[in-house]
Amino acid sequence: MHLAYPAVLAALLFCTGLYGVLARRNAILVLMSVELMLNAVNLNLVAFDVWLRDALHAGQALTLFTIAIAAAEIGIGLSIVLMVYRNRGTSDIDKLRDTAEGQAADDEASAMAHKAAQEAAQKAEAAA
Repeated sequence: MHLAYPAVLAALLFCTGLYGVLARRNAILVLMSVELMLNAVNLNLVAFDVWLRDALHAGQALTLFTIAIAAAEIGIGLSIVLMVYRNRGTSDIDKLRDTAEGQAADDEASAMAHKAAQEAAQKAEAAA
């Protein structure tokens, strides 16, 4: 078997996963795209292991390690996404902000509104 076939397939899978990570806004679809990228890496590892005829089968051993890491990542990632969805009602990445960041933005907005209200009151007193 030629090495070019699995290498091209892995490159296409990786590019598809990269597009999914960069273009999608749903957290579950982003996790699926990361899994697609990891599968492309696994395909490359096994293909190069077969092509090099490694006696220790290091590529296949690394593939098993990558599969275990991917399983842990998807389990933890999905649990985090589900908890965020339950708390906030959306899994859209653009709409999710850290609570500290949201608090700082709310404090800044309320301070600006208070300052504008004070300026309007001063102008009203000066006009009267």
